[in-house]
Amino acid sequence: MEYRSLGTTGVRVSAHCLGTMMFGGSGNADHDDCVRIIHQALDAGINVVDTADVYSNGETEEIVGKALEGRRDEVVLATKVHWEMGPGQNEHGNSRLWITREVESSLRRLRTDHIDLYQIHRPEAETEIEDTLSALSDLQRAGKIRYFGSSTFSGFQIVEAQWAAERRALGRFRSEQPPYSIFARQIERDVLPVAQRYGMGVLVWSPLNRGWLTGRYRRDAFDRSPQSRAGRSYEVSAKLFDDARPEIQRKLDLVEELAKIAADAGVSMTHLAIAFTLAHPAVTSAIIGPRTREQLDDLIAGADVQLEPPILDAIDQLVAPGTLVDENDRGFDPWWLEAGARRR
Repeated sequence: MEYRSLGTTGVRVSAHCLGTMMFGGSGNADHDDCVRIIHQALDAGINVVDTADVYSNGETEEIVGKALEGRRDEVVLATKVHWEMGPGQNEHGNSRLWITREVESSLRRLRTDHIDLYQIHRPEAETEIEDTLSALSDLQRAGKIRYFGSSTFSGFQIVEAQWAAERRALGRFRSEQPPYSIFARQIERDVLPVAQRYGMGVLVWSPLNRGWLTGRYRRDAFDRSPQSRAGRSYEVSAKLFDDARPEIQRKLDLVEELAKIAADAGVSMTHLAIAFTLAHPAVTSAIIGPRTREQLDDLIAGADVQLEPPILDAIDQLVAPGTLVDENDRGFDPWWLEAGARRR
């Protein structure tokens, strides 16, 4: 397993990060099996585990907490806050009120007295970034979190947060967690160079583009079984697999071409896709999100795959740097593009 520095923090993390979104009711409901998968990942050398309060409405954090009993010091433990966790008006968001309350719930579910990396799961317009950074800085001084970071922030929002931290003498975001894959390369335009400029670690999510880059979805074999992401997709995400959309038709075409590139490289499509994200010098770690032990075995088997320049060039010819195949893979809807924010 390769290890890299998380930005300029000096913290060493594995190039593969165990993502846990598939643990719990939304994926693998067998808690004991999920614990075994986490232990299997740790035994393989993965030392960073990423979760979030919203995953299975807190259930996932509870699974992670159970798995790390007796092994807590082996792990850089990361979780996130932002999404709605209850019916109350203030049970979500990036406000001091919610962050300082919800961190206590995460600590309890994770069965720990501190979180190594506490991340703001999404940006929002309603809360000034200074308020968010101030709350996080206080939690850091109190020893409840060690570092804090952002997730799916745009380049300008990351810069704004860095400037606000300097202006107000606050702690700053030390990492960013953006979506990044062969099909979603928009962060190459601004987010990745900004992260490099400010010495931030980058943990990329969905390097397999929700399973598209595993080769599971092909024109002649589009897997909609209950075990697949397409088969388990709910109404909001159904468009991500709707082959009536031109973006999905393009993905189907690209998968065929990528399968040829992977064959030429002598690797599976899954290993090609993850190695592609790790080839960027700004990327610290790729988040892998297995639902089963078999999936984890396959992902770990590709941990040492490195792509030669001709292979990377061939991928660039298919999907140009800085581009996005499907806008729905951006990770969030920029509110500044909504009609009311523009001119109406």
